Amino acid sequence: MESFVYDYPVKNYFGKGSLDRALQAELPQMGDVVMLAYGGGSLKRSGLYDTLVSEFKAAGKKVVDFGGIMSNPTYEKVQEGARLARQEDVDFILAAGGGSVFDCCKVISAQAWLDQDIDEFEHVQHKVPNEFIPMGCVVTVFGTGAEQNNGAVITNEETHVKGPFLGALPKWAVLDPAFTLTVPHDQLISGAFDTLSHCMETYFGTPRQDNVSDDMNFAVQRNIIRNMRALVEDSGNMQARSELEYDSAMAENGVLKVGKVTDFQCHMIQHQYGAYTHTNHGKGLAVIHPHVYRHLASSAPTQFARWAREVWNVQEGETDLDTAYRGIDALAAFIKEMGLPTTFAELGGDASDQTLSAVADTAILTAGCAKKLSSDELFDILAECR
Repeated sequence: MESFVYDYPVKNYFGKGSLDRALQAELPQMGDVVMLAYGGGSLKRSGLYDTLVSEFKAAGKKVVDFGGIMSNPTYEKVQEGARLARQEDVDFILAAGGGSVFDCCKVISAQAWLDQDIDEFEHVQHKVPNEFIPMGCVVTVFGTGAEQNNGAVITNEETHVKGPFLGALPKWAVLDPAFTLTVPHDQLISGAFDTLSHCMETYFGTPRQDNVSDDMNFAVQRNIIRNMRALVEDSGNMQARSELEYDSAMAENGVLKVGKVTDFQCHMIQHQYGAYTHTNHGKGLAVIHPHVYRHLASSAPTQFARWAREVWNVQEGETDLDTAYRGIDALAAFIKEMGLPTTFAELGGDASDQTLSAVADTAILTAGCAKKLSSDELFDILAECR
C-alpha cells in the first residue's frame, strides 16, 4: 500500500429519525442565517422542505431559499449561489438532495469567501481554498456519496468542460433511507450504479497487488450488486435502500481509497460526454464501463481476473485475461439486467463523430489507469458505445 494519512471528520446521522437527531444536535451551531439549497420540486412535494423551514424558523433562524440546482450543476449556478450567500450574509448552507446539489453547494461555500474567480484560483493558480461557509447535507438521492467528501464536479457551459473542484467538506450528513421513497426508480438504480462505479474505479487503481482496502472494496461491490437486484425485485424494499445508501457513503468516505492511487478514467470520460450531451451520469457510466474495461484488461490481467473472481464469482478461464473478460461480460450482463442503457442510443445522447471527437480530445487522463489511453483510442471506445 502507499503511505497515507486518513482523517475523516464528516459526522453521519444514519437511519430512521436521523434528521430529528441531527437538527437537535446541530441547530445551535448553524448561526442566524441558513441557506436551504435544493434541486427541483421533489423536496417540496415530499414535505421535507416545509419540515426544514419550520424547524429553522422555530429556532429563530432566517431562511434563504436557493432552489433550482440542476443535474450536472453549472458554473453559473455556483456563482449565483455565491452572490446570494454574500448578499444575505449566510452563516450555514444546508444542502438537501443528491450529488448535484451537494457539489454545487461545496463550491458555493468556497467561492463566497474568495474575492476572485474560483476557477482561476484552483485551475490556473493551482491553489486550494481554505475558508468556507460551513455546510451540512440531507441525502434524498443516494449514489454519488458526495456528502462524504470535499470534491465536486461542475460544468462550465462556455468551455464545455465538466471538471473537478475542491470545496467545503460537509460538517455532517443525514442519511435516512425513507427520504429516497419519492425518488423515481430508474434514478435510484442509476445512482446505485454510480456507487458501484466508484468502487470499481477505486479498485482498478494502484497498487495492483492484493491489499486490505481492495478486500473491503470487494465486499461493498458484492453488497451493491445484491441490493440492486433486491431493489429491482421490490422497489419498496427498505433494507435494500438502507444498504445502498450506506454503500454510497462507504464508496466515497475515503476508507476504500486508503493506500490507493485511484483510476476514475470512466468517470473522466463520462464527465466530458455529459458536458456535451447533458445525459444522466450513472446511466452514462453504465454504457461506458464495459467498453473501457475491455481496452484495459490486457494491461492488468491479474488485477481484472481477481475482481472477476471476487465480485462476479466467474469460472476460471485458461488465463487471467480469459477470466478478466468473463468478469467484464458479467458486468455487462448485470447492467442489462438492471434495465440500464448499454449504448448511447439507448441513453439518448448524441453520438456523432464531432461530439465523440470533442470528448476524446478533452477527457482528463488519470494517473491510476492501467493504460494511458490516447485520444484515438478514446474515440474508438466512444464509437463502440454507440
